[in-house]
Amino acid sequence: MSGIWDAIDATWAAPRLHRVGPFTLREGQGGGQRVSAATTDQVPKPAEIAAAAQAMRALGQRPLFMVRGAQRAFDAALEAAGYEVNDPVIVMEAPIDTVARDGPPPVSAFPIWPPLQIMQEIWAEGGIGPERLAIMAGSCDPKTAILGRVKDRAAGCAFVAIHAGIAVMHAVEVSPALRRMGTARNMARGGADWARRHGATRFAILTVADNAASQGVFTSLGMVPVEHYHYRRDPNWTETP
Repeated sequence: MSGIWDAIDATWAAPRLHRVGPFTLREGQGGGQRVSAATTDQVPKPAEIAAAAQAMRALGQRPLFMVRGAQRAFDAALEAAGYEVNDPVIVMEAPIDTVARDGPPPVSAFPIWPPLQIMQEIWAEGGIGPERLAIMAGSCDPKTAILGRVKDRAAGCAFVAIHAGIAVMHAVEVSPALRRMGTARNMARGGADWARRHGATRFAILTVADNAASQGVFTSLGMVPVEHYHYRRDPNWTETP
């Protein structure tokens, strides 16, 4: 779908980009796979894949490639080179008004920037630490964090940023003891409501392909799958201490 890949890149932006042959290499600085993966719109030759892998090793990163949409020939080339599949992801999207509706229920979701300490603690509980918080800070504007509340307690948080009219929600995390109470749904509605007020017309979210519960939440908000991607990574990578 038009613009979605650019929006995903801009709203969760790699600290640095490098060009190696037909590849865009992302220097993630610990910010996760999406900001550390190499992408290309071409079908690379084996030597070009090898050169990109070597450049990633030189950055201290595991050779990692993102295969977007229907890049079957690229995927086959990586498979032939010995790269293993990791983390298939579904991109879901809907018109902003479909998700936002009349906004979240009262006192259930609040846009806050920069994130509060309690939000940082909730993220940390889910493995989202300082490196990923740095990715949020360095991503495009406008942006905000969403604090979800339930039972008068801080229950979850998420990050939303807007690029070219598309709002993308990332880093959705709900405290384990407070799950299945509607917090993720309320944060999505709150994030879409904030994004609508900042000019967005579409709302997107990324969900791991085998997380049926997450997909069910966003399907209930009228969101539908529009794209998909997965990673191929070097299975023999050993990080140097």
